[in-house]
Order: sequence, then C-alpha cells, then structure tokens
Amino acid sequence: MRGMTTTEPGAAPRTRPPGRRPRGRRALPVRTRVVILFVLLTALALLLSGATAYLLQRGAMDHQLDDSLTRSVQEFRILAQEGVDPETGEPFSAADQLVYTAMQRTLPAEHEGMLGLRDGRISWTASDAVELRLEDDARLVDWARAHSGAGSVRLGTVTTDRTTYRAVVVPIRFDNDTAPSMMLLAFDHSAELAELNASFVSYAGVGLVVMGVVGLAGWGLVGRLLDPLRTLQSTAAEISGTDLNGRVPVSGQDDVAELATTFNEMLDRLQEAFSSQRRLLDDVGHELRTPITIIQGHLELQDPHDPQDVREVREVALDELDRMRLLVDDLVTLARSGRPDFITRRPVDVGALTRDVLAKATSLGDRHWALDGAAEVTVSLDERRITQAWLQLASNAVRYSAEGTTVWLGSQRLDGVLRLWVRDQGIGIRPEDREVIFERFGRGSNSTRAEGSGLGLNIVTAIAAAHGGTVDVRSAPGAGSTFHLDLPLDPGREPCGAPPGDATAVPPRDGADPQDETTTPAKDGAA
Repeated sequence: MRGMTTTEPGAAPRTRPPGRRPRGRRALPVRTRVVILFVLLTALALLLSGATAYLLQRGAMDHQLDDSLTRSVQEFRILAQEGVDPETGEPFSAADQLVYTAMQRTLPAEHEGMLGLRDGRISWTASDAVELRLEDDARLVDWARAHSGAGSVRLGTVTTDRTTYRAVVVPIRFDNDTAPSMMLLAFDHSAELAELNASFVSYAGVGLVVMGVVGLAGWGLVGRLLDPLRTLQSTAAEISGTDLNGRVPVSGQDDVAELATTFNEMLDRLQEAFSSQRRLLDDVGHELRTPITIIQGHLELQDPHDPQDVREVREVALDELDRMRLLVDDLVTLARSGRPDFITRRPVDVGALTRDVLAKATSLGDRHWALDGAAEVTVSLDERRITQAWLQLASNAVRYSAEGTTVWLGSQRLDGVLRLWVRDQGIGIRPEDREVIFERFGRGSNSTRAEGSGLGLNIVTAIAAAHGGTVDVRSAPGAGSTFHLDLPLDPGREPCGAPPGDATAVPPRDGADPQDETTTPAKDGAA
C-alpha cells in the first residue's frame, strides 16, 4: 500500500549511531535561557512591586478623598453653628444664605464640585471657576434627591453614565424653612483614578526600559561568565584520539576556574590512560609477535614425515603457547587491579602466612630457603593476592640467582607498617634498572638470561597499591637484592612507603650470616 514502510524479514532494527544526538528541535543556548530567566524574574519583581504600590496608592487615594469630604462636612457644620450672616451679622437662620456663603468661602480642589438643592431642585451651583459641574449629571442629582430625606450625612460612591463619584450629601434644616435643603459635595473618582493609572503607565514604561537594560547587561555578563565554558567546549571539540595536549586556560579562583582545573585534570588522566593503553598495545603486540613468529617458523620448516621433527616442533609450540597464556593471565590480573573487587580483605595471621609462603616457595627452585623472621600480628588484607605477590618476588629471586644460594623470606611489624620481604644472593640490579623493572614489560639489562612476561613486578606493584602500600628494592650488581612489600597496618591510612624503585630502604637483618637462619631445604627434584 502507498505510504506504508516495510521492513525485510530478519532485518535488524535501525538505531542511530552511538554518540550522535537525536534529531529534534534545537534547545535554546544556555546564554539565551539565562538572560530570558533574568528578564522574566525582573518583570515578575516589577509586576509584584508595581501591583502592590498601585493597590496601596489607590487605597490611599480613596482614603484621602473621604478625608477631604469629611473635613468639608465638618467645616460646613462649624459655619452653620458658629458662623454669622455677612449681610446681617446675625447667626444663619435660613438655608439659602448658609449655602450661598459656604460656596463663596469654599475653594474646591481639583476634580471636586459642589451643589445646593432646595426642595429637590437645584438652587445653588458653584462658581464658573470650578471645573466639575455636578448639575450637569442628572443621575448624580437624582441620587442626592433620593437621600434628601435621610436626615443625616450620607457618604457613598455613585456611578453614572459620565463617570464615578465619591459624594456626600449634607442635609440642612432650619426651623423657619418651609422646604428641605441639602448640600452635595463630590469628587470625580474616575478622574482621580485616571491620574493614578497614568502614573503607573509611566511606571510600566520605565519597567520595560529596566527590563531591556537588565537583558543587555545580563547578555554581556552571562557571556563573560560562559567564556570559559565556551573555551572548554572548543578545547573538548579539538581533542582527538591522537592529540590530547589541549588544555583550558585557568584564571581566577571562582567556580568556573575550579571547573576548568577539574577538566584539565580529567584530560591529564585521559592522556595518561590513552598513552598507557597505546604503550600496552605496542608492548603486547611486541610480546605476542615473538612466540607467534617462533611457532610459525617451526611449523613452516618442520618435516611432517619425520616423527622426531614433528615432536620437537610440537614441544616448541606448546612452550610458546604457555608463554602466551602466562602473558594473557598477567594482563588480565593487571586489568582487574583497578577494580574495587580486586582484593577482598579479611583478618590474616601474618606469622602463619609467612611460614606458608615459605613452604610454597620451596618448589620454585633448588635454593636454600630461609625464614628471616615472622611478624606475629593479625592484619586485614587479601591473603590470596599477597601470597601471589610474595611468590612472584620469590620467583624473581630464583630466576636471578644461582642454584644452591640462599633466599630469605620474612615479615616484620614496623611503625604502622607491615613489611614483607624477599632477599637473595643473586646477580643484583644496576642502579639505572631499578625504576625500569617495575614498569609494564620492564626488564633490566640482565634480563636476557631470564624467562617471563615482564609483568611480574608490575603485578606486585598493583597488588601493593590496592592495599595502600608500596614496593621498593635495595640492590647492587653482584650483591643480591632485597625487595620490600610495605603495607599499612590500618587500611584507612594514606599509602605508605616510598615509590617503587627507591633504593634507600634498608632491609631487616641485612648482611646476617645465612648459617644462623632457620633454613628449609629445597624439595628434591624442584624445578
């Protein structure tokens, strides 16, 4: 059918390549979002403050209008009670003269007007100077007439077709008056409110200007703050698998500087990891190439019809395959050394462990195996890994010493440190080789006479580091070697000891007479 998408049977579902961003609407840049947030927060603050000020001002305006009307009523009453007729000099006795005098003496405020009614008809009006003409609004006059018979002052809000008033009606009655009279005072509430609204329209305009200034200032400020992040992003974009030398410039001591420092430290770790990985691949390729070449060469040259030749080639191939298996096993051990579960600690009797390792070491070679002291202490460590490291040191001692010589194993509790060691009477190590032998595939200048993958001491170093400890050596050509494995008695302590290769450590009981030691002879037929 048209418009239908089909998938071939057995076809794998399509997935986007790893690392590619999914397609969709592009999000706004951080700079834009932050500036928008600044502007919105500013607008919200201006709106809240403006609305609060407007409500307070409007309440104050209403209160002011009522106070003004109330004062006018009080002044009118005082005039009625204490004033005198300017024509007769006598107290007022009629409403017409009282209202006329009050209007002459009163100067209405802006948006204020007054009006006098007698018997429901407009009898007195304000002077022409008064802008607000109450007599022109019939509905207001009708409202005043409706309250003429109330007998008391009436204050209220009146809404007409023309506007909204805040008005007060003051009834006037004298004994000799034949008809009721009243005084009407009113403010144009809508006009007063219009002035208030106009001021807040100006406030809104100023607010828009403020928001614009905040937006521009925020744009520049956020841009400056994000400059290090853009530099970080561009640096990260320039980094490739072959070039990890780029770094982010660090300036200042703020959070962004800390981020840049952390990023640079991460790049340092990545560069070191990639360099180590490349070295590992190069070294592994080199180490594997030799046995593969040997096997291939023997297979190509063997005579398949000669049983003796086939048997010899088979033995050579098996030997080289054993070397390859040993290399792979050592690489797996090193790869696991960085994992949290590489070691499993439990309380271990170090004295018993020392004697047990010595017993196992006797099968490594025809040497005089001697106990050089055993620390009677219980320490939390991984017994299997420590045994592996200790036997590796013993294996090295066998590899670089002659048959019949003595190899010592011992342990001792020092100041917060458990020291394990292996001491031999072998060929020793040259000073320039002491650092090299601890590196991956590192071999000293005397290694041509030895077998192995070149990873043994590197594995020992990894096991020591996993326990928070170190490995070091003291040696001299022709004078034998002593390897120390120093472990903290408290697993929570900082890593102890000197880095591998430090030749300043002094082994316990250095130079002791081998005949004074407790020796364990090598087993008969040991290889």
